[in-house]
Amino acid sequence: MNMNNILGPHRLADRFGQRVAARLSHGAGNLPHDITERLRVARQQALAKRKIPLAQPVLGLAWASAGSLGGEHPGLLSRLAAALPVVLLAAGLVTICVLQSERRANEVAEVDAALLTDALPPSAYTDPGFLEYLKSGL
Repeated sequence: MNMNNILGPHRLADRFGQRVAARLSHGAGNLPHDITERLRVARQQALAKRKIPLAQPVLGLAWASAGSLGGEHPGLLSRLAAALPVVLLAAGLVTICVLQSERRANEVAEVDAALLTDALPPSAYTDPGFLEYLKSGL
């Protein structure tokens, strides 16, 4: 995006304000003294209350130009703060993986223990008739 397009409306408003101020200043010479004093005081009050627009840089340009324009290089603390979320995410994923593997190993161990301690031989569980017997619930 062109910077002239971004600042265009502000420049137009400034030009319009300058034209209005010039036209008002041109006609102010014919006014009585008390009116010009009131206008002067009102102008000073308006200038005191005006909002000064803050320059807001485009974030992409500010980040891209920080190193190339000789800006301040980030210190060790800011680099660590930037890397902290990535490290925490990796640690969380590793923890989830370990916990799921451990849970699955415990489930398999429970099934193995149940098969080995049962009165039936393991070959009985593979018999199709035994499966039908278990489904009937007798």
